[in-house]
Amino acid sequence: MISRKLAASLLISTLALGGCAALVDQRATTREGMAEATFPPTGQFVTVQGARIHVDVQGAGPDLVLIHGASGSSRDFTFNLASRLKSNYRVISFDRPGMGYSDSLPGTDLSPLAQADALIAAAQQLGAKNPIVLGHSYGGSVAMAWALRATPRALVIVSGATMPFPGDLGLWYQVTSSRLGGATIVPLITAFAPESRVDSALADIFAPQSPPAGYADYIGAPLTLRRDALRVNGRQVNNLKPHVTLMAENYPKLTLPVEIIHGTADTTVPIQIHAIPLSKLLPNANLTVLNGIGHMPHHTNPDDIVAAINRAASR
Repeated sequence: MISRKLAASLLISTLALGGCAALVDQRATTREGMAEATFPPTGQFVTVQGARIHVDVQGAGPDLVLIHGASGSSRDFTFNLASRLKSNYRVISFDRPGMGYSDSLPGTDLSPLAQADALIAAAQQLGAKNPIVLGHSYGGSVAMAWALRATPRALVIVSGATMPFPGDLGLWYQVTSSRLGGATIVPLITAFAPESRVDSALADIFAPQSPPAGYADYIGAPLTLRRDALRVNGRQVNNLKPHVTLMAENYPKLTLPVEIIHGTADTTVPIQIHAIPLSKLLPNANLTVLNGIGHMPHHTNPDDIVAAINRAASR
């Protein structure tokens, strides 16, 4: 999720650049084109309800679905983790609806349950009817929704935003999800957000660890700064709380194996609010606590993630 420091600096900068709508639109369009040329789709497309869902498929073996977090895409997994897994699993990395190269479907801008429905339909088209499902960060809520909607073989929840949380998630998501902010502030962000601020945001998300070498050049952060992606991401995150509140009431009914892995230094999705309470609600959960690790353990501690997936498969 976008850091608070990046949110504040971009909002101040874009407000100062108000006006010049035609110039802003032209520059935003140019930057979006450059982002898509630099970071093209890595996989294939399947069609769900007339919308295209982008998916990267690698390897062979039991089906393993990977669902990325907010402000991201399947590139977060294809950077490194998928290559570690593809010798033992058929690794299916989705762009969530409205993110990366996936189209938005009705309801998916607001509900992780609707996103799960779309991805379940896409997975079935690929012949994956009972996969292991891994969700990171916001993707953790979609993975939990998948289990409430269908019958995955097992779940792996990595730094997952799965439980009700106090307060809100800040001004950034309120602005980018609003009609006014979407029409005025978002185009300015797309047009003028400096690359240095993106690097700063990545540093904040990985803290207290650092992004691995080559990650910033591969992840395709400019794709997230496209206008539609910013608006959709804002709506998804800003509307998460009421959905996980309702979903959590049904978590105790889930008897499938669930591996939960979370770092104690995660300030984006705190372990005390999400992973620990989740582990107590689920009757067949195993919680792995990573001491001193932040929000991105699938990059900083990939061996622990692979081990959790293998445990889920064996259980």
